[in-house]
This record gives sequence, structure tokens and C-alpha cells, in this order.
Amino acid sequence: MTDDRERFDAEDDDDAGDAGDADAAARAGDPGPADHLFDAPRMTRDRDVWDAFARWRAERRRFVLATVTESRGFTPRKPGARMLIGADGETRGTIGGGAIEHVVLEEARALLARGGAAVLRRHLTQELGMCCGGEMSVFLEVIEAASPLLIFGAGYIAKPLAAIAAGCGFDVTVIDPRPAWATGERFPSARLVVAAPEDFARALESRGDEFVVIVTHDHALDQRLVQLLLPRPLRFLGMIGSVPKQRKFALRLRARGFADADIARLRTPLGLDVGADGPEEIAVSVMAELIAVRRGRAATPGWTGRPLDAATPPRTRPAPASAPAPPATSEPEPRA
Repeated sequence: MTDDRERFDAEDDDDAGDAGDADAAARAGDPGPADHLFDAPRMTRDRDVWDAFARWRAERRRFVLATVTESRGFTPRKPGARMLIGADGETRGTIGGGAIEHVVLEEARALLARGGAAVLRRHLTQELGMCCGGEMSVFLEVIEAASPLLIFGAGYIAKPLAAIAAGCGFDVTVIDPRPAWATGERFPSARLVVAAPEDFARALESRGDEFVVIVTHDHALDQRLVQLLLPRPLRFLGMIGSVPKQRKFALRLRARGFADADIARLRTPLGLDVGADGPEEIAVSVMAELIAVRRGRAATPGWTGRPLDAATPPRTRPAPASAPAPPATSEPEPRA
């Protein structure tokens, strides 16, 4: 990528400084510099910005959106002008070029490192040495890539989980071979894959940012999926199930050559301990764990102890004396 300073050195700030004269010429009907500097390029740049915005979101890229929110006096761009700055340095659109754009690019890089948003205000002449003489305010915000969530299974827990996850900003895909269960009516906010889950898992090209939850209708299918997905560099891999199921899976995985450290990457029983009961509440507890991982917060470990230590007592919850109840998040999903 060409060095930013070279890019800005090539810009003629004096042309930007004559924005007022150019605007006056445009109002007088002169199709000269004003038309060239602002009208046509602005239309092209805005279209490019929104096309790139949609494309970068679809590509799960992380970038900054910079928007001119206020201007006073003669400035190269007016409120509403936008620019995209990718984490890889690629840009689309412009907020005016010259020194003001250089400052915006530097702030965008800082934001990409720390996250969040910022407002940048500069007097173009007094602070940046540009000839325009006006002032500009630019709002910058990091557009985070939507975290992909793959839900294997379209049963009772998957339905509310997909809806909650979509509302929390996840890009949800539901995989289930049963067309009667994987329907748009049941999953209006998710992408549906009606195919063999194992085939989907084998073909998955993981980028390392995927969240995967296994909530199928078949324990044997759960086992096969875990074996296919554990070697992948997933950000999160969880499976619904009870403590006895956890222990059986651990022993089987070890017998198939999986190391204890790899087995421990499987989060099960799934969901934070909130005393959940029923599919909807279990979905909430699962979502709480996913959000904790996405935000980098500590979450209760999925394993009740060392994965293969059967002597470790299982995690328990206080229960009413009259009716002791097993942990809801440790029970397998109701089977269809």
C-alpha cells in the first residue's frame, strides 16, 4: 500500500482551500472546478462507500466508518461525507484528503487497536496548516464483524437460541437434515442448511472466529460432530448435555486419540449456571456464555472437573428441599 504521507503530499491543499470559490462558481452555473471537485466525485465516492460497506460486512471484515458530522467555513467535504478504513489499510471514499484525512486515518488505526468510537474536531488552518480556513468534526466508529454462530440441530433449544443470538448481533446458521424442523417459519432470523450435519462439518473452512453449538436430536450424531469439530480452530465449541454424557464423551474421545487439553476445549454442560428450566431459559443461559466469551469475560468452565477424572464430584446447585431438581443446563435437549 502506498504510504499515506505520499498520498497526502500528492494532494493539493490549495485546491481544497479554494472550496468557497468553487462553490460560488457552481452556484453561478460554471461547470468548472466546483463540479469536478465535489458533485461528481461525491456521488461516486458515496456509492463506493456503501457498496464496500455491504461487501466488507459480508466478508466479516473489521473496519472504521468515518463520517463528517459538522463543518464551518470553507471545508473540502460537508456533513454526510463518509469514508471506510479497513484494518488492513484499505480505504473507500474520502472525507477531504490532505492533512485532515491523514489525522482521521491515524485516529482510525488507534480505534482499530482499542475499539469503540471517537469524535475528532480540527480547525483546518490553525491546527493543520491547510488553506481552507474552516473547521470540521468527524465521527469515527469501529464496525465489528458479526460473530458467526453455527447451531447444529433445529430442535427445541435451537429455536429460541437462534432468535436471541440474532438479536445479540451473531450471524446465525442452523444446520439440520430434517426439513420439517429447519424451516424459515421456525428460524426467521437464521440462515438454514438442510443437509447432513457431518457433511457440513467436514466442509467447514474455519477462520478461527466461529462459535459452534451442538444441540442435535441424536447423541451419536453429537459424538461424531464433536470428533469432526474439535480439531478446528474454533473460538467456541459447546454441546448440550448432562454430566454423565460429558464423562462418556470424554472417555470415547480419549480412546480415539484426543488429548485431554483438546477434550477440555469442548464446553459442556453448556450454559452459565442461572438455574434455567425449559428450552427458552436454557437458550438464555447458553447465550450468556457465548456473550461472555465474545466479550472476553470469565465464564464458568464447561467441565465439572478434569475431563477424565470420574472421581471429581459433579457441580451442584442448591435446590428446594421438597423437590430436588437436576441442573437444567446439564440435561440433554428434549428429543424430537
